[in-house]
Amino acid sequence: MNVPAQLNRLTEDYQKSDAAHHIHAFVDQKALNAEGPRVMVRGEGLYLWDSEGKRYLDGMSGLWCTQLGYGRRDLTAAAASQMDQLAYYNMFFHTTHPAVIELSELLFSLLPGHYSHVIYTNSGSEANEVLIRTVRRYWQVVGQPQKKIMIGRWNGYHGSTLAASALGGMKFMHEMGGLIPDVAHIDEPYWYAHGGELTPAEFGRRCALQLEEKILELGAENVAGFIAEPFQGAGGMIFPPESYWPEIQRICRQYDVLLCADEVIGGFGRTGEWFAHQHFGFEPDTLSIAKGLTSGYLPMGGLVLSKRMADALVEHGGVFAHGLTYSGHPVAAAVALANLKALRDEGIVRQVKDDTGPYLQKILQEVFGNHPMIGEIQGTGLLAALQFAEDKSTRKRFDNENDLAWQCRTFGFEEGVIIRSTLGRMIMAPALVATRTELDELVEKTRIAVDRTARIAGKL
Repeated sequence: MNVPAQLNRLTEDYQKSDAAHHIHAFVDQKALNAEGPRVMVRGEGLYLWDSEGKRYLDGMSGLWCTQLGYGRRDLTAAAASQMDQLAYYNMFFHTTHPAVIELSELLFSLLPGHYSHVIYTNSGSEANEVLIRTVRRYWQVVGQPQKKIMIGRWNGYHGSTLAASALGGMKFMHEMGGLIPDVAHIDEPYWYAHGGELTPAEFGRRCALQLEEKILELGAENVAGFIAEPFQGAGGMIFPPESYWPEIQRICRQYDVLLCADEVIGGFGRTGEWFAHQHFGFEPDTLSIAKGLTSGYLPMGGLVLSKRMADALVEHGGVFAHGLTYSGHPVAAAVALANLKALRDEGIVRQVKDDTGPYLQKILQEVFGNHPMIGEIQGTGLLAALQFAEDKSTRKRFDNENDLAWQCRTFGFEEGVIIRSTLGRMIMAPALVATRTELDELVEKTRIAVDRTARIAGKL
């Protein structure tokens, strides 16, 4: 493994300039300025190095996106070659280009057969912005323009732009201006926190039936779509009970409400299936994609449409007043094409399903199954969540679970592993190319961080 290049600026110099010019994501900027951010300077495989030379195993694939890890020469070569040939052109002016055409051919060869069209964007947030207008336009075209209301879930996450944050159910984001009309929410299917005395199956059905109740309350003739992540990502890597998605799909079909899956985190092999909805066994009308589409090497997202929707929009919709300057960007498309070929041709998704995914879930159970700090382990493929619990027998959570999880995350950085804290859950999603040895390191360093946290909480 190569030694990180020497920097010609001190860490403190980078931090000072960063504080002078940047507002970071989801952080108290004043506190960060006082502390100083880590300055990441290089990545290779699953590892990152900071400006002080410290190495970290990235247990979060950046932000659930570097499926192939860092430093893939095939992806950088694809970008360079495309830049030499056609660095930019758009999909306005009745034009297209080979890179985006070939990307879509490959994408739809990997998707189930009932999807046919895609609108490319630059991110998952944009994909969900486009979703709202596309769904509403579809209902206009088929003669039901009053169907405008979108239903999401509390604690769901669909991006941080205005409409995307409104679709999501993060109330603290709504308080910062993230609301638009004609958006409603139902409860999240978080059994460990909210299930009470119900079995997971009973709770899953009850949560799903809230969608039916909300549709009837609003009037089925007014509801355009229901959007949800197959599993909640930023909300804590929360998996719904097995009873949940079949009932949700039944309700959407019964009331003619479009079922919209946010696959921004779950897509492109994370669960061991190409898309997370395949793991959970339901059939959405739309898929919002991003992140793993390019392994994070360049920004790119998209909204995938079913044939039902696309046929209506193409055959009867006339002009669709939508467009983005960088939609289908040739360099991003070339990188996405190389990325999907690697995931397919190197058998990486199959490896996650048959080998490394089951191995990660097995060692997590072995290490944390009886840990006094951990009440539940959820996951599949190369993603998992550890639920902190003060009393495992009653599922009682710590009153200060957010602080404890944040402390655990900090301990992880100190131990050289990057994991994420969300509410009282520690979550991980390593690159899909992770080896068993690297997964052992991820779990062992996480165990040390959890043990250190447990001592603070009086559990060890």
